[in-house]
Amino acid sequence: MEHTRIDIRSLSVDKLKEQFALLKEPAFRAKQVYEWLWEKSCTDFDEMSNLSKPLREKLKELFVINNLNVHQSQFSADKTIKSTFKLYDSNIIEGVLIPAADRMTACVSSQVGCSLTCKFCATGYMERKRNLNPDEIYDQVVLIDRQAKQNYQAPLTNIVYMGMGEPLLNYANVLKSIERITAKDGLNMAAKRITVSTAGIAKMIRKLGDDEVRFNLALSLHAADDEKRNTIMPINEQNSLEALADALKYYYSKTRNPVTYEYIVFNDFNDSLRDAEQLAKFCRHIPCKVNIIEYNPISFADFQNAGTDRIDAFAEYLRRKGINTNIRRSRGKDIDAACGQLAVKN
Repeated sequence: MEHTRIDIRSLSVDKLKEQFALLKEPAFRAKQVYEWLWEKSCTDFDEMSNLSKPLREKLKELFVINNLNVHQSQFSADKTIKSTFKLYDSNIIEGVLIPAADRMTACVSSQVGCSLTCKFCATGYMERKRNLNPDEIYDQVVLIDRQAKQNYQAPLTNIVYMGMGEPLLNYANVLKSIERITAKDGLNMAAKRITVSTAGIAKMIRKLGDDEVRFNLALSLHAADDEKRNTIMPINEQNSLEALADALKYYYSKTRNPVTYEYIVFNDFNDSLRDAEQLAKFCRHIPCKVNIIEYNPISFADFQNAGTDRIDAFAEYLRRKGINTNIRRSRGKDIDAACGQLAVKN
């Protein structure tokens, strides 16, 4: 009976050293392999050229590298690239490269599907099949970085955890992936260039505070009124705005990190000046900024994007209240790569 091979990237460097000790190999060999895996993003034992051939063969017998592969990519007219990635178990996820004049941003997924049922988001209409492992999140960053270099001759500058899934429901793996992406013996990216976006799980926001994370936090707010938020984001029923405000204050007290509120403006739903006033009030809790996001209609839902005049008036109201407000024009709409449009079509 064939024994099950160990996923080598699930092992810490210390655990890897233990495995190598069992193989009667010196500890520095484990360090070399760890470097191949996380600094050089190597996914093939045969490419680990400073190891002997017999050792490489041994590694192939005992371990496996469950890397992702680009399944297909679509190019938008605005240069956004959306890719579907195939996982080792044949599940499919999506990630997006968003190029801009001054930055290259990777939007990565944290789950296969999503267990939250936000009414305006295509991913919310898929079932959640499983959490992604840290190395599967890391691989998306590596592959999207490669696309940026190949297509636009520039490396990734920013990462947003805004793809499929709710990152805070895959808390440990998301934090582990960020540790590998930011570590000196990993991809060595700055934590301040990483943003994790949540639909709002109060106790996990507190946990981010306890863990004193250094990356940025964004909250998908979309309504600063419990009744409205309940109708579009059922998670609000267990995580009211008051509970979120308390959690955010705690998070801020521990990290001193301002938070970004994401606010999609829906026509005749949350686009009035009264809505803007409620949002401004919510913004008083902690230092923050607001990203107003255009809605990208999806076939499952009958929401429409608010008109440009309404969006501009909304933003102007917040700015007059001293709130740092940006209007984010959507990218990649023509290939369903924009915010809220990620859903694997079988």
